Amino acid sequence: MSEESTLDEFLGPKLTNTQMGIVVGGSLSSGLEVKINSKLSIERLAVGRYVVVEGRSGRRFFGLITDISLGSINPDMQRRPPDSSEEFVTQVYSSEVAFGSIHVSPMLMIDEDDDELRPIKTIPTHFSPVVEASAADVARVFGEEDETHFYVGTPLEMETVQVNLDLSRFVERSSGIFGKSGTGKSFITRTVLSGVIKSRLASALIFDMHNDYGWSVRDETGREFKGLRQLFTDGRVSVVTLDEDTSRARGSKIDRVLKIGYGQIQPEDVEMLSGLLGLSDVQVGALYYLRRRLGKDWISKLLQEDDSSELQGLLEDGRIIAGTLGAIQRKFEFFRRMDFLVPGEGDDALEDIFRRLTSGTSVVLEFGRFGDTLAAYVLVANYLTRRIHRRYVHMKNKAAGGKEEQPKPLVIVIEEAHKFLDPTIASHTIFGNIARELRKYNVTLLIVDQRPSAIDDEVMSQIGTRVTCLLDNEADIRAVFSGVSGVSALREVLARLDTRQQAIILGHAVPMPVVVRTRDYDENFYASIGVLEGNALRDGAIQGSETLFGD
Repeated sequence: MSEESTLDEFLGPKLTNTQMGIVVGGSLSSGLEVKINSKLSIERLAVGRYVVVEGRSGRRFFGLITDISLGSINPDMQRRPPDSSEEFVTQVYSSEVAFGSIHVSPMLMIDEDDDELRPIKTIPTHFSPVVEASAADVARVFGEEDETHFYVGTPLEMETVQVNLDLSRFVERSSGIFGKSGTGKSFITRTVLSGVIKSRLASALIFDMHNDYGWSVRDETGREFKGLRQLFTDGRVSVVTLDEDTSRARGSKIDRVLKIGYGQIQPEDVEMLSGLLGLSDVQVGALYYLRRRLGKDWISKLLQEDDSSELQGLLEDGRIIAGTLGAIQRKFEFFRRMDFLVPGEGDDALEDIFRRLTSGTSVVLEFGRFGDTLAAYVLVANYLTRRIHRRYVHMKNKAAGGKEEQPKPLVIVIEEAHKFLDPTIASHTIFGNIARELRKYNVTLLIVDQRPSAIDDEVMSQIGTRVTCLLDNEADIRAVFSGVSGVSALREVLARLDTRQQAIILGHAVPMPVVVRTRDYDENFYASIGVLEGNALRDGAIQGSETLFGD
């Protein structure tokens, strides 16, 4: 006898579309209790699996298993269980006294009259039969892949069924991808962004802190994976870098180097660095005074080796004391260490990036070695986002007056998002404003973070779609579900995800919460995106002739 058949004999029959059990209790708010068929081994069940409850009135209720438990009709059984060596007695107990049950959270219902999917507003009656959802049931809920629906994964143990993300709804509101370190957030983010870029529904501005998105990357096993610039060789993705040397070393094809001039930096750009640079409230307030008195070259003047007469004049005025000025100068030494910051006005990089985004080209900003310096990441992300958002507001207002076309929707991708959306600063930052605007100016966020509990509650409540990998911190789990009604039962499901390639997706872009095994990021994925469909010839030509700074 084979090892597999021995296991099957021990566990009992596998799940089929036959009756799994019947509804024996529950409520609309807490979900349904289902007593499972005694002939069905409870060990065949798992949280995250789909079931269908056949209502007595013709309605069908589509739901998710969120908990599994053991019970008995005799409370004394726990104190005096049967001898496990007595097989007959054990079977009698298992069929008559002891039983298994599952907790089902109904998510959608289908009316017999019009066969339409509807939100849950009632529950099935007692003793309604429960069956495992078929592949056709799941496919009906998540629809077919098309120009606006993108395949992101498969339901657990349903490898032939696709779960499709509604990208038009995904870009309508800010979204988030969460999970503890090492759970594959970057791969999921790259997959979702590939769908957005392929659909042309929006442009993306990706602040690539760890050089994960633009060009090829390797995982911890050494396997190499293509970046977005390699997937889209038709010009839909541009790569801008802060660190030319690192880009050359990685063989990355980039479109330009970003240089920011001291004269382009405003106190508002520096204020967000106060915690990272150790600037006190008094020192932050002094920045605005210094900019006003010293003019646009204020940073260059503060970085002069010898105190100029202009700085001495500030001290003599008594508006700023020597200790405060000296502390600011010492902390501004940070600007000298950042090679992408240069004296003067810098270049036209902002105009170039804005033009690319509004013409439908997504931009990946690689940080190179500066990605290890959080202050550099926060400074550049804040600097560019503030100015690009201001342009979008201007364009949107002109479009409302009929003087200009609507700007191309923009998704801004930030990692370590809690550094921008901490409760103490979120209400004052451009990122908090964008999250609360709900695409008012055609700009939304895609935040990637391993600590959702450190993000402001009001911002989290505005996150439309949440893709969540494994989290084991109770505060982070609570934060992911904050502001979303009727999903408290999913907490147990989230806590039991695999460490890799599994996630819960819930919110605006899916008809109901879904637990998926995310699709493989491999050659089949590249082909589905189009890298092997007509772009290969052009890609070969590029490799043979394009310089590092291609047009």
